[in-house]
Amino acid sequence: MSVVYRLQQGIRALFAFSQDVDWALAERYLSPPLLALFRQMDRGEQLHSLAVLRDVLAQGDTPTDLAVAALLHDVGKSRYPISVWQKTWAVIVRAIAPNRYQQWSKGSPLNLWQRPFVVYEQHPQWSAELLRQAGASEAACWLVANHAIKGDAAPTPIQSEWLQRLQQADDQN
Repeated sequence: MSVVYRLQQGIRALFAFSQDVDWALAERYLSPPLLALFRQMDRGEQLHSLAVLRDVLAQGDTPTDLAVAALLHDVGKSRYPISVWQKTWAVIVRAIAPNRYQQWSKGSPLNLWQRPFVVYEQHPQWSAELLRQAGASEAACWLVANHAIKGDAAPTPIQSEWLQRLQQADDQN
């Protein structure tokens, strides 16, 4: 994914305050505890997740586990909120200085200057933990935990297909 695309994504996030969140669509797929997680996300992440879900739905028959993963794949970012500029900074450093990015992403999220790198790397696992605590299925938790890993590490062919669908939709949004 290009730096320019990520910058455009950041600009969209800056104007998220002016867009309505489609609560009815989220409520269609999320149980009350999972919907509570969705409500913890910042507005830009909610809008991104709804766009990911819409793209997944447009791909064809969508099982609930895949819809839940689309809506909550980034909920782990709510543990240590970062601003749009911090997200953009992490993406730029990852693209132009991958070794430095790897070094900084192994730090602590409590360290403010390392936080965006740590959040970017750790949020899939944090998201899966939050989903598990809220009663999501193991399939949804697995999809969320692996949504940022490219390659086919899925335990079953159907999970591989779902992961590809989720990643494609996430990359487009």
